[in-house]
Amino acid sequence: MKKQYFFLLVLVALLAIPLSPAGTIQAQQTASLEVAVGTICRDVINRQPIDVGNSFEASVGTLYCFTKITGASGATQITHVWYFGDTERARVNLAVNSASWRTYSSKRIQAHEIGGWHVDVLGPGGELLQRMEFAITP
Repeated sequence: MKKQYFFLLVLVALLAIPLSPAGTIQAQQTASLEVAVGTICRDVINRQPIDVGNSFEASVGTLYCFTKITGASGATQITHVWYFGDTERARVNLAVNSASWRTYSSKRIQAHEIGGWHVDVLGPGGELLQRMEFAITP
């Protein structure tokens, strides 16, 4: 009888975990995050993107992915994932510490990496918030 009671208690506890407030808060926070501004640029100065574009010459050197994130209900993080074609080239975790937060990552572009690129902005649960496509030209 004690084993059955213990088993039922454990079963109820396991079923209740996904319904806990912590899980609900994470889902609510993820659902409310938005990329208000997302762009690829040549530089970021004073928290503003400079020389925004969707096509850059192979001699560009370094590019930046700038994002302004809104809707966070507390400290969280996003991820910028840089792709050359379908190959992941960099993954950068970035803090989001208020309801409106600007942040950016950078990627050094090699002269031979000509073609299509994109950066995926992922939420804290790995969900796609935005994709920014750009090209590197000869």
